[in-house]
Amino acid sequence: MPRAERTPLEAVVTDYDHVSEAAAAMATRVGTRPHAAIVLGSGLADVAARLSDAVSIAYGDLPHWPAAAVAGHEGRVSCGTLAGRPVAVLSGRCHAYEGHDMQAVAFGVRVMGLLGVAAVVLTNAAGGVSDALAPGCLMAIDDHINLMGTNPLVGPNEDRFGPRFPDMTEVYSSRLRRLADEAARAAGIRLEHGVYAALLGPAYETPAEIRYLRTIGADAVGMSTVPEAIAARHMGIEVLGISCITNRAAGLGPRALDHGEVLAAARRASGALAALVEGVVGRL
Repeated sequence: MPRAERTPLEAVVTDYDHVSEAAAAMATRVGTRPHAAIVLGSGLADVAARLSDAVSIAYGDLPHWPAAAVAGHEGRVSCGTLAGRPVAVLSGRCHAYEGHDMQAVAFGVRVMGLLGVAAVVLTNAAGGVSDALAPGCLMAIDDHINLMGTNPLVGPNEDRFGPRFPDMTEVYSSRLRRLADEAARAAGIRLEHGVYAALLGPAYETPAEIRYLRTIGADAVGMSTVPEAIAARHMGIEVLGISCITNRAAGLGPRALDHGEVLAAARRASGALAALVEGVVGRL
């Protein structure tokens, strides 16, 4: 006999159980629990290479973990030491535009939350909307605009993750942004600040949409990060967001946008991002 469809409440409870099972499986594999987690966006793999005494696990080897199938997203979690601190590095994420629901998009961050991480650094490759953001620069996210049409807290609330109505006045920790500024100065890295707009994708934005984003105050645009930031704040985790500006947004540059060029630009900036992240972790 076919199984009856889950009610919305049953679905949420199952999502918590799945996250809990993945966290337990990770804990048995890595020993020391991470103090911080870093999520790496497209082409931004250099941070994982800086870990010492790393234990690396493919997402597919952990129960229920959704696959990261987009080019530039390796799809594994590595736990080790960075700047003397135990950390977990998530090399790749899944995206809503792949057909995943928001529970899947938030899955990795929620696993980190159940493992007890106090802070998460969310990185991404983004298009520059502001004229101040040239390709190759790094931008600390001061705030975001969610234009994805939904978020991971829609539906019955799971109290074991956090409260029904979490405050989002300061999604991106002012303390962590100050540490990022300190780390950038120490490493000789120019770090801009701005507002990140998240759209669903996977099509790049039209020039008209970019003009709209400029009007409402966005400095950079991408297709990730915001759901994870919301889920992390729901669980009381401090969040730092860093965008690697890989291109000028649609209509602002001379050429059509291409994912291969985005990946190439992200890889060129990955070393600076890794140095910045290591500097922040060392100051936690």
